[in-house]
Amino acid sequence: MKAIKWLDDHFEESLLVILLVVIFSVSLIQVIIRNIPQLAALQWAEEFCRFCWIWSVFLSLPYTIRKGSMLRVSVLLDLVPGTLRKVVNILVDLIVTASMGLLTVYSVSVLKDVLKSGEASPAMLWPMWIVYIVMLIGFALGTVRGLQQAIIHMIHFHEKELTTLEQTIKDAAEEAAMAKGEEGENE
Repeated sequence: MKAIKWLDDHFEESLLVILLVVIFSVSLIQVIIRNIPQLAALQWAEEFCRFCWIWSVFLSLPYTIRKGSMLRVSVLLDLVPGTLRKVVNILVDLIVTASMGLLTVYSVSVLKDVLKSGEASPAMLWPMWIVYIVMLIGFALGTVRGLQQAIIHMIHFHEKELTTLEQTIKDAAEEAAMAKGEEGENE
């Protein structure tokens, strides 16, 4: 059960961190090798890093949905009564779920076309479906995460919800308490 909870909280986050480390490492190696005259430059490094950036964009979609950090104007929601705010949140979750589901369906169509084309990447000669499959994965995970958020909002419908300002103050207080605890451990 702990593994499932961990995956729920950190799956996309872990993949994004791994991609960032890979991008950094490959870019650093490319810069170092480029400055050593005896070694040939890595012809594939730029393309590989570009693909990793593309993958990170599509994997960040479900991450932002799950963490509730999608771009939205929450100040307007803070002005409406709590019950209406919760209803709007659920409607937004359902719209996000439907949008991600629709994009998942269309990404299957795009992926089929890419598979039929047999196209390969110029430098690494990878089949292009490897690059495009992350689109399907990202949208499908986004659909799951949107539905998950809608269910979470429905389950906690009768609980008090903090406004954006209240949540910001709470987060700052928790960070300050953690920093103070770390200072006490270091002494």
